[in-house]
Amino acid sequence: MHRRGYYTQFGGAYLPEILVATFEALEAAFDQAKADPDFWQTYLKVMTDYSGRPTPLTHAANLTRHFGGAKIYIKREDLNHTGAHKANNVMGQGLLVQRMGKTRVIAETGAGQHGVATATMAARMGFECTIYMGEVDVERQRPNVFWMERLGATVVPVRDGTRTLKDAINEAFRDWVGNMDTTHYVLGTACGPHPFPEMVTYFQSIIGQEARRQILAQEGRLPSRVYACVGGGSNAMGLFSGFLDDPVELVGVEAGGKGLKSGRHASRLKASDASIGVAQGYKTYFLQNDDGQMRETHSIAAGLDYIGVSPILAHFKENGRARFEAATDEEVIAAMSLTMTREGLIPALESAHAFAQAFKEAPAMSPEDILIINQSGRGDKDIFTVADAFGDPAWQAFIRKKAAQYGA
Repeated sequence: MHRRGYYTQFGGAYLPEILVATFEALEAAFDQAKADPDFWQTYLKVMTDYSGRPTPLTHAANLTRHFGGAKIYIKREDLNHTGAHKANNVMGQGLLVQRMGKTRVIAETGAGQHGVATATMAARMGFECTIYMGEVDVERQRPNVFWMERLGATVVPVRDGTRTLKDAINEAFRDWVGNMDTTHYVLGTACGPHPFPEMVTYFQSIIGQEARRQILAQEGRLPSRVYACVGGGSNAMGLFSGFLDDPVELVGVEAGGKGLKSGRHASRLKASDASIGVAQGYKTYFLQNDDGQMRETHSIAAGLDYIGVSPILAHFKENGRARFEAATDEEVIAAMSLTMTREGLIPALESAHAFAQAFKEAPAMSPEDILIINQSGRGDKDIFTVADAFGDPAWQAFIRKKAAQYGA
């Protein structure tokens, strides 16, 4: 990182003047918290006593035997409270909100896991809570909407634009501009204006710290590769953070949707049709047209259906520290099916992107190699989407074909 908030050319804080003082106050509060040893210890206590950390690192013995290549481990963020890695970030930001003396939180959500986690944090800490969610995502993630509302949050369907995550973020920023004195925006991923990419990575780094300790305890050595899905980038940055200084390959897996040449995907770092731009307060790779207008994205996984990506991951792409791939909707459903039937685990559709790429690569690796897949969330939220996929004859034919390739 060169200038504060920049990762080579990516990042920054491109803000309207009305928000500058709010972001300066947030950055100051975050810096003070990081400098206070008691803050991190309080955070760890909350995550241990309330959220159930550390989450296990599970040896996937059946999948390892099935592929006959690398030894496969799965980092079980699905067992974190609320069923995903999202609680790591929101509980940390909730402690910051208490330090800042604010009484209301707002958030955006795509898959709904960040919304549920934020609503849970608000209920525990006594904040008023409003969640913005694209109308398309409200429909495909109905179970999470139900729980957000039961937890006391107001869920606002966003009907502008593509009615997905991008539009939910825009609405949350509009709310914040009008309510800065009382409200904190609990941004859910490692994107947006500084200090959000750094701050979200800081709280999510607990994933990688645990995974590194756990693999050394269980195997006495580091993995060859670690895999994480990439939407905005929070779970990937969380896992990657534990291995940045090690000779470990970092593999991020984006949403290939209907294929990278179809124009219906959400890949910013692997696809050739993304470009560098500035939107939503930061500079990174976006899916945009020649005029800088954001294009429609597509993914079977609502949490990956976003036009931008973490500026830190964009930096890793440029300097070669991480490799980025893309998995199609069909590959994801096939990988999810295999994981369920072989290991009895139900990964979220987002997480299943990482599984799909690992399954492509594991057979060609040596049995001496170890790989870790981040199961960033559990799949019960995806029940309706997955049921549709499994009930579709075309999907079923593809799954059978992929299963044959996998040797199932």
